[in-house]
Amino acid sequence: MTKRERFLAFANFEPVDRVPRAAGFVEDLRETMTKSLGEDPLVHFDMDTGMGSGLRPPDGYEPPDYKEYHADMLDKEGFTIDVNGCGHVGHGFYHFTEYVSPLRNIDSFDEIEAYPFPSNAGWLDDTLRTAGREAHAAGNFSCVFVGHIYENAWQVRGYEPFLIDLMTQRDWAEFILDRFCENSLNVAVAAAKSGYDCIRTGDDVANQKAMMFQPDLWREVMKPRWAKVIAAARDIKPDIHVWYHSDGNIWDILDDLVEIGITILNPVQPECMDPVQVRKRMGGNLAFDGCIGTQTTFPFGTPETMKKTVLNLAQALDARNGGLTLSPTHILEPEVPPENIKAFFEACDDLIYDQN
Repeated sequence: MTKRERFLAFANFEPVDRVPRAAGFVEDLRETMTKSLGEDPLVHFDMDTGMGSGLRPPDGYEPPDYKEYHADMLDKEGFTIDVNGCGHVGHGFYHFTEYVSPLRNIDSFDEIEAYPFPSNAGWLDDTLRTAGREAHAAGNFSCVFVGHIYENAWQVRGYEPFLIDLMTQRDWAEFILDRFCENSLNVAVAAAKSGYDCIRTGDDVANQKAMMFQPDLWREVMKPRWAKVIAAARDIKPDIHVWYHSDGNIWDILDDLVEIGITILNPVQPECMDPVQVRKRMGGNLAFDGCIGTQTTFPFGTPETMKKTVLNLAQALDARNGGLTLSPTHILEPEVPPENIKAFFEACDDLIYDQN
């Protein structure tokens, strides 16, 4: 099978020649693995990762200037501002940063309306289309991340202020959500028009035990926006797959995700939800990407427990008939032993099936 054929078989719950697999690394661990393997792990391990590209700003595009929202932080060493206007302060702990929300101290709705939200309206799809064609020519599947909605919204407003807005002045929260929903919709539509196999979406809406807010609130506020994005893509390409990410225990909204068109769930954290129980509940309506714990097996297991975990899970989920991509449930951090990573891919190599 080509990687594209394997992806489509996996996502459609059809027999695969092997279980798809992938992993990501923080830069420090990537360097450690390169020394251990003698080459970049992204090259060394035969991963099932797709290809694609997002929309491109037109020539001469000038992004919004957000410095006025961070006047008190500009002289702080290592302070940066991202494309949404959020400030970041690094504290020397790898890729983790402290968020500084530009709308954290506002007092009126007028200030939200005046904020220069980033917009991709009018952006070009030439690089997106080219990347999709190149993926298919290489036998790979085409996919593109269409953005966050809830996560971007709270990052711009501030985590606690945004949750308070949801309860006390929802029009504030919904205005921000809509700005990012529009951006996600534009990418999703462009991907569908270009024949992409998959769009990637997601918001972290749960903690280890439960949703971060009542499921009914998610259904009122977040669900219809993702439904709008997915429906717009499906109106153009009905068979486009939709990959959705949320860490934590999202058991309460699994049926809702399927209802709005999600076909692939990531990461299905085994510390939060039992993948076998999720499969029993959702059947062939929801494929999994993930399932190997980065809070447990990867950092604290042994090569032997890693191999046992991978093989047992593949058997329990009937992975030979699709529905499972094996991957760590988050990017791998520096404390993960290289031996466990090698064992993960060695175990995946054992999951090769006769197609005759």
